[in-house]
Amino acid sequence: MALFKKLTIRLAVSGLALASCCQAQDLPSAPAPEQGIASWYGTSFDGLQSASGEIFDSAQLTAAHRTLPFGTKVRVRRLDTTGSIVVRINDRGPFVESRIIDLSYAAARQLGMADAGLFRVALEIVENAETVYQPQSPFAVRVGAFRDPDNARRTRERMQEKFGAAGAALVKRMGEYWCVLVGSSASQAEAETLAAVVRKSDDAFRSAYVVRLEQ
Repeated sequence: MALFKKLTIRLAVSGLALASCCQAQDLPSAPAPEQGIASWYGTSFDGLQSASGEIFDSAQLTAAHRTLPFGTKVRVRRLDTTGSIVVRINDRGPFVESRIIDLSYAAARQLGMADAGLFRVALEIVENAETVYQPQSPFAVRVGAFRDPDNARRTRERMQEKFGAAGAALVKRMGEYWCVLVGSSASQAEAETLAAVVRKSDDAFRSAYVVRLEQ
């Protein structure tokens, strides 16, 4: 599931602006087609605010992605058939490291995958969001999410000691947890380099990945 309601933001360092765990505005060059596991989320999230500020509607052809700019249109193609569908990115997620996109129920149903839960897909950008989303916003590395704020605080402090800028944001998504972020990169490539260093720094952080920050 990718949808969450913003609750409270607490920042630990200047220069790292957060309104939730992540948002996209800076526009990288179009990436190569991405392959991996897709999931979907549905009617239980209808009426809640997505990371882009839109109200979620499971009947619309939308999806959540960690880094693509909001408004980007992506073709999602099943790897086991020739079926495909175009969705618009309006949310952030998935927050499970092994997954690459969260589809709305309508998108999953049209792909014939609503009953499967998880399925393998390829993603390809078909329309860039540059004409809609001009403001620039940095990338960061999501180190982890914690139910216990003390664990989040200790992790944030470790990140500050090792890498400098770090922050923690309290969000509510299927219950409260603290999302710990590190870094403030101008490009996704720069953030990916930092993510690789973070993953190698400690086995506890081997699932760290790049996100975009909210303005």
